[in-house]
Amino acid sequence: MLNGLWLGFFGVAALAALGRWLVGGDPTVFAALVEALFAMARLAVEVMVLLFGTLTLWLGFLRIAEAAGLVGWLARLLGPLFRRLMPGVPAGHPALGLITMNFAANALGLDNAATPIGLKAMRELQRLNPDPVTATNAQILFLVLNASSLTLLPVTIFMYRAQQGAGDPTLVFLPILLATSASTLVGLLSVAVAQRLRLWDPVVLAYLVPGALLLGGFMALLGTLSATAIASLSSLLGNLTLFGVIIVFLLAGAVRRIKVYECFIEGAKEGFDIAKNLLPYLVAMLCAIGVLRASGALDFALDGLRWLVGAVGFDTRFVDAMPTALVKPFSGSAARAMLIETMKSQGVDSFPALVAATIQGSTETTFYVLAVYFGAVGIQRTRHAVSCALLAEVAGVVAAIAVCYWFFG
Repeated sequence: MLNGLWLGFFGVAALAALGRWLVGGDPTVFAALVEALFAMARLAVEVMVLLFGTLTLWLGFLRIAEAAGLVGWLARLLGPLFRRLMPGVPAGHPALGLITMNFAANALGLDNAATPIGLKAMRELQRLNPDPVTATNAQILFLVLNASSLTLLPVTIFMYRAQQGAGDPTLVFLPILLATSASTLVGLLSVAVAQRLRLWDPVVLAYLVPGALLLGGFMALLGTLSATAIASLSSLLGNLTLFGVIIVFLLAGAVRRIKVYECFIEGAKEGFDIAKNLLPYLVAMLCAIGVLRASGALDFALDGLRWLVGAVGFDTRFVDAMPTALVKPFSGSAARAMLIETMKSQGVDSFPALVAATIQGSTETTFYVLAVYFGAVGIQRTRHAVSCALLAEVAGVVAAIAVCYWFFG
């Protein structure tokens, strides 16, 4: 899938460039394509400079959180909820512990820990599957929630904004939190309807109602504030939460008598290795999107979408953020490159760049998650997994656009 997407970017760019030359009489388009290749390769390296430092720093702190048992504590906290949402899984089954650990790791931004834990959970659920090629209800719920999982700390989005010169990288903290909450809620409700889950179970309500009331009350509070005050509050909460979580990690490590410095260094080394391995993917995608923009194909597609949106009477400022939304279900690296390109071409604090950052932080690579998790256990019939996951994806995009209009006008 990723191979075809990447090749398609170059193919469309080539066709658009030929059209501009043969029909439009513009022979300079090919010079623009070559210039875009070199410019995007240079941009990829510039992004990687900060990425090295950010991943090294953050994975160091996250390793302390793992060693202090915070992930395990969150797993125990969520355990009773998942036992009710997955009635087909026996109480005490290893899959429940792995599932809760997966969601806890996602909430803390531990992507590298969440994926292998999630694959182990899917294999444990497969042991309970009477039809090895058909997804069970528990597997579908796990995958849909995983594909729309709530991430409390979108550190990578902050990092990309900082690299592009944002005065306040955490400005999108609240928009992302609200949009990803909408995505997760829609994913849960869609699966609940399809599987007739008893969401009114007292234990389930004990988890969901306080969260819904807190979120609703918070949104009501935001409704009383001006756009400037909301942006300032998002900045304050983003920075306060980020630094507060780091302090909690360090205090938990100190209480558990963990050698926090040595633990930090161990995690930081892993972050350095991960960042190093990301460079080829970033270069590949940024270059492909660079030639797509330089050929005029991307602008042509956006102009068409802008005309359609304007024809029905809607504001068109969000249209420049849509490339990120359109490729995110297929490829995280392509969406990341689209986000960076939008910030560079439109301005890091422009409305389209803020929308693109919120979309990137509140949606998931749906088809990639489906392929990896179901492919790992040989599932061929996915039943309602695709429709529910895509519904959550669309909800995340729509919520991201709506929230950004609310916050940034």
